Amino acid sequence: MAEQAEAMRATVASMLRGIERYNPENISTLERYVELQARENTYDLEANLALLKLYQFNPGTYQLGVACQILMKALTNLPHTDFVLCKCLLGQDQGMEDDNIKRIMYLHDLLEMCQFSTFWEEKHQYADLVTGVKDFSDSIRKYICHVIGITYQHIEKHVLAQLLGNIDEQTLQVWMNKYGWKEVESNLVLIANQEETVKTKNITEKIEFDSVAGIMAACR
Repeated sequence: MAEQAEAMRATVASMLRGIERYNPENISTLERYVELQARENTYDLEANLALLKLYQFNPGTYQLGVACQILMKALTNLPHTDFVLCKCLLGQDQGMEDDNIKRIMYLHDLLEMCQFSTFWEEKHQYADLVTGVKDFSDSIRKYICHVIGITYQHIEKHVLAQLLGNIDEQTLQVWMNKYGWKEVESNLVLIANQEETVKTKNITEKIEFDSVAGIMAACR
């Protein structure tokens, strides 16, 4: 399957060169590529943006289900701004008022606002959108771990488990090991010493004498 994904990536890359990028005959291939990304947990933002642009130019070809898959894949690449880029290519006449699009926008808002507990509480209502995206939950956990890593020095262990989706002890330990987080005392996890990440920077300004000579003369 990995070989198939790489072969498809190469094929699509050649299709997106020059004027061929705007060839509507490429739409069906790009749609299959989106489905492959969701199924095999690969990702190609450039190809997905190209497909959304083709939908803009050829509104009669627009497929709502594929657009939803593109947005869901963009969610898995937070904290990058892929989701916003994809959303900007969806016009009002291309599903922005569709209920599924609105639901995905809501999930994005929860993640952007770091409302992680609410996200996991709501996620079960989105099984129809999530099921087709392989490893969706783990991709979101990577984003949450990124946020935790730049926010906390210490965090209570049960809070960490809750933020990651109420995961069990064994799964929590796997994620802690992945990021090098240590349990330093009962129910308290060391994330990072945030003070060590703040580095001072000396700024040296070089001012030529000629640029201040006039000011010095006026002060006599």
